[in-house]
Amino acid sequence: METGAGWRRWHGTGLRAGLLVLLLSCLSALPLARDWAPLEKDGLHDPASPAIKLLQQPGEALSKLPPDTAGNLVRWVDALEQGAINPRTNIRPETKINLREDDILLNLRGGMPIVRFPHRAHTLWLDCSNCHDHIFKSKTGTTQISMLAILEGEQCGLCHGAVSFPLTECSRCHSVSRNVQRAVSGAVVPVPQPPSGAPAASPPASGGR
Repeated sequence: METGAGWRRWHGTGLRAGLLVLLLSCLSALPLARDWAPLEKDGLHDPASPAIKLLQQPGEALSKLPPDTAGNLVRWVDALEQGAINPRTNIRPETKINLREDDILLNLRGGMPIVRFPHRAHTLWLDCSNCHDHIFKSKTGTTQISMLAILEGEQCGLCHGAVSFPLTECSRCHSVSRNVQRAVSGAVVPVPQPPSGAPAASPPASGGR
């Protein structure tokens, strides 16, 4: 039987937890304040160098791009898809562009939601040789992906947390519920429906990398 003191402790803990959740909900509803350190104070550039005046300040450049809530506060794929930026696809004319539209499903046997790896979001920026075969084997299922290695800056962690969104954004990768039908080859998930008038997306491939 719960004593009066014990009930009060439990009730107080639950009340504090509820208030914390409410506070976080209110904070998340506030307008996003994006603030970048000026080059003179970022700890990377020499503030005494006369050349620093020739460089564009991060706030001037990044504030015009689609906002994010983590990392460098820019959704770079959205910026590319919306035409806010237009980087070169290649430097050498003979370089073949290989834009892949398929998705790969990873972490099929773990406890977290399944990882949907979007090839398009990566091949818009990168050549296949940036990742294959020295980081990930091209054949699905032949690379042992380790969250520990990723957190130590290897595999996906070479970019995520450095130039791409950080590893605190778990749900951006672990985005497919495990409450789905399963096939012998892996998880079966609905193909995301494109906006009206857009070309249909290719169905995701299943794999256990």
